[in-house]
Amino acid sequence: MDVVTDRESRGTVRETTVETGDGRGNPRETDIRYRVAGPADAPPVVLLHGIGLDAADVSFRYLLSDLAADRRVYAPDLPGHGGSEKPRLSYTTAFFRRALAAFLDDRGLDGPSLVGVSMGGAVALGYALDHPVERLVLANSYGLGADAPWRPAAATMLRTPFAHRAWWAGVSSSRTAVREHLRTMTSGTPPDDLVRDVYRAIGPAAVGRTVASWQRDEFRADGLRTDYSARLDALEPEALFVHGEQDPLLPASWSVEAAERTDSALAVFGDCGHWTPREAPERFSECVRSFLADA
Repeated sequence: MDVVTDRESRGTVRETTVETGDGRGNPRETDIRYRVAGPADAPPVVLLHGIGLDAADVSFRYLLSDLAADRRVYAPDLPGHGGSEKPRLSYTTAFFRRALAAFLDDRGLDGPSLVGVSMGGAVALGYALDHPVERLVLANSYGLGADAPWRPAAATMLRTPFAHRAWWAGVSSSRTAVREHLRTMTSGTPPDDLVRDVYRAIGPAAVGRTVASWQRDEFRADGLRTDYSARLDALEPEALFVHGEQDPLLPASWSVEAAERTDSALAVFGDCGHWTPREAPERFSECVRSFLADA
């Protein structure tokens, strides 16, 4: 299926159905919504958002159109997010990697550039370690460290009956609640348009189930499940690591060390927290455009 649903300045919204599996080794097809923009014959780049509070229209509201001047840009909503299907299944980083591979195959994209934010960075990095890609941009990326200070408390909440459901209900209850939660992730007061976009993205209760499923798989008693730092020496494409210096979730040192290990480009935004594409959209877009233009 490939259906055009609407058209606007941020490209065309389409839907397709791909074989993702169910996260437990069984076959399953999932409907994927995505935006596409830019010249059809331009080099492709795929944008991958983070987990839970995110979707293609959140992290990439501005980057998509900025890149579309000279790139063919694809921004899918990962399963369980945005306008994509949100089935009850096992959401893991490995599941999202398979969903990415299926989407690229479905769209006939062979070795595109990848831009990943937070959990989407781990998905992009994991894919790039096993498949050819042109260039790789990782922003405030997950998957570059073995543990984080908040992980023990998060793991405990996930083991406490109904605690995660109550937490998610509180975060998603109003724009005011979203704003207060974003204050813990960003530097200073979160932009009004970011609050609006996140509030829209987390409205469906199924998004909360997606987050809980992924977190239960990732937040282990002894650390974080996905950590690619030991494999970075095998990374082949040229990479750009971007990080907010004041990121309270994933330390900027992860990206600094990864850039040093791989002899990659590095941009640390001193006045940003965890959401560099939205806290400093113009600077982030210029940084990514410049990096991809050198390919």
